[in-house]
Amino acid sequence: MCRQFMIVVYRALTFTKRLITPGSLGFNFSAFQFFMRTILLLIVSNLFMTTAWYWHLKYHNEPLWKVILISWGIAFFEYCIAVPANRIGSFEFNAFQLKTIQEVVTLIVFAAFAVLYLKEEIKWNYIVGFVFLVLAVFFVFKKW
Repeated sequence: MCRQFMIVVYRALTFTKRLITPGSLGFNFSAFQFFMRTILLLIVSNLFMTTAWYWHLKYHNEPLWKVILISWGIAFFEYCIAVPANRIGSFEFNAFQLKTIQEVVTLIVFAAFAVLYLKEEIKWNYIVGFVFLVLAVFFVFKKW
C-alpha cells in the first residue's frame, strides 16, 4: 500500500519536474530541484501529520482508542512521504537545515488547518512568533 502511494507521489513530482526546464529559471536548477521536491514532499507529509494529530479535536465524543487507531492509519502515509522527503533533502541540506524547513512547513500547514478546519483565528502574537521563525531560518541558512 505504501509502495503504491509512493508511486503516485513520485509520478506527481516527475510531472512537476517536466514543467520547468533546466536553465529556464536562471539559477542552479539542481539545487532548486532538490529544494522543491523536499518542500513539496514535506508539505504533503505535513498535511497527513497535522490531520492525524488534530482532526479528532472536533470529535470529543469518539472513544480514544478509535481516535488513536484512525490517527495511526493516517500517520502511516505521513511516514511514507516524510522519510523520502528527508532522504532527498539530505543531498542538498544538512540535518539542521532540514529540521528548520520541516518546522516552518509544519507551522504553515498547521496554521491553515487551524483556520480552515478547526475554525480558529490567527492572533497577532502568533504572527510575531512566525516572524521569529523566519529569523531562525535566516540564522540557520546564513553562511557564517
